[in-house]
Amino acid sequence: MNSVSTALTFLFLGGKMKTDRSKYRIRELLSYADISIDGNNPWDIRVNDDRFYARALADGALGAGESYMEKWWDCEELDEFITRILNANLQEKIRTNLKLISTVLFVRIFNKQSRTASFINGQKHYDLGNDLFTQMLDKRLVYSCGYWKNAASLDEAQENKLDLTCRKLSLKPGMRVLDIGCGWGSFAKYAAENYSVNVTGITVSKEQAEYGRKICSGLPVDIRLMDYRDLNEKFDCIVSIGMFEHVGYKNYRTYMEVADNCLKDNGMFLLHTIGSNDSGKFNDPWFTKYIFPGSMLPSIAQIGRAVEGLFVMEDLHNFGTDYDRTLMAWHKNFINNWDVIKDRYDETFFRMWKYYLLSCAGSFRARKNQLWQIVLSKKGIPGGYTSIR
Repeated sequence: MNSVSTALTFLFLGGKMKTDRSKYRIRELLSYADISIDGNNPWDIRVNDDRFYARALADGALGAGESYMEKWWDCEELDEFITRILNANLQEKIRTNLKLISTVLFVRIFNKQSRTASFINGQKHYDLGNDLFTQMLDKRLVYSCGYWKNAASLDEAQENKLDLTCRKLSLKPGMRVLDIGCGWGSFAKYAAENYSVNVTGITVSKEQAEYGRKICSGLPVDIRLMDYRDLNEKFDCIVSIGMFEHVGYKNYRTYMEVADNCLKDNGMFLLHTIGSNDSGKFNDPWFTKYIFPGSMLPSIAQIGRAVEGLFVMEDLHNFGTDYDRTLMAWHKNFINNWDVIKDRYDETFFRMWKYYLLSCAGSFRARKNQLWQIVLSKKGIPGGYTSIR
């Protein structure tokens, strides 16, 4: 994610140096975050291979993540390690290197979230295998932040989030609802069963589409394998949960124009997205390569520009701290159920997935990433919108 990228990239910048000089530089930087090399605190790192220092300095966030995957370093509480790095604002202590600059230029030139790329990106992550996500997520396979208010378990937190979303949209029986980025059909199934609405869900993942159709069989739910840019129908409400992170800044306005075209004049649109405190145009190189190709996090400013002249922002609800708890619950499930799926995934994947989940948790804990639910209307709700929490 973007905030993790910034901190780790700046933390491990620099040219190739001798091991002793590299080690001294990294030790010096980590000390600002009260992190030691081979220390006794659970957030201290243990270096297993001295090549780590030069690799991290030369390749930044990508080198740090890859060397963790290759067992060059370890940390008992990786989530807290990331939290401390971000809270210490280590990115302010070192200048940007040429590799980071070249990444920005590449992203500005090419649209990495085109129609063709969106399907490729979806396959690389969401088609990894339903067995992986079944063992990691809640019973409904909700792959987004749970709402932990009055919840004691992950299942309860995700059901809370689904119901909160339905209530914010004031769903009524018979409504036609569009779910952009429907995942494995969790929202579509819940809304159809509990609010008697008709749901059209779209996804670019074949695995998700097949699973969603299966669990929604017999319900007024239509799951389609398609890109959002090919939509051209009218709906009473639109919901998009955890998909906007894959749209890309070049396409934000197009995405909102599609939503505007598909939403009836008196309808509401709920956008649920991870957000960044800063307006960026690229994502962490490690996350882009290994976890979410083509992803990036929007800022409030970028969303604001995208909706300007199209929608009225009725409500903005930030419950980003709940994502820390959600990610830690996913990590616990992943660790506890690893034996069930390890025949399909190797140890490098195991370390990669741990790094993904725990570094994201650390970023939300440090408040560098946010989770927003934004309610939008086309012309403003007569008399005003009543916020629901």
